[in-house]
Amino acid sequence: MIQPDWKSSYCKFRQMLSTDLKTIVHIERLAYEFPWTEGIFRDCIRFGYQCWVLEKICNYIQGYGIMLLASKEAHIINICVRPELQGHGLSRQILDHLIELAKLMDAQTVFLEVRTSNERALKLYLSTGFCEIGLRCGYYPAANGNREDGLVLAKEL
Repeated sequence: MIQPDWKSSYCKFRQMLSTDLKTIVHIERLAYEFPWTEGIFRDCIRFGYQCWVLEKICNYIQGYGIMLLASKEAHIINICVRPELQGHGLSRQILDHLIELAKLMDAQTVFLEVRTSNERALKLYLSTGFCEIGLRCGYYPAANGNREDGLVLAKEL
């Protein structure tokens, strides 16, 4: 399959649809050792979470982000970019989009968790104004049945 050059044409955000889930789950499995299931994504859509995809005009999904909004708080629960497109600023675009949505919906604070080993994501979050506020010991599954800590980050809007 020929994949379009991610730089060559206009990108846009749109809401995630249930018809996107086959592609989303495929990207998730490529990107993560412990991927979300289709059922988790389906529930996020069904329960009204902010579920967005970043795509090219030709409907090529490059990445996605999911955020829950409640009580003046936004919780970013997933940001993912196709592995072959990582390192080109697409995660920052998704993060910025979710933060703007949170502002429009009158959220005062945005929260997220990140694996302690995910240095690339941690660098992105810190560079956009997130601060470490806590540690969740054994929060994430890890290889060989182990668990990995998660850093809790927050950003005031």
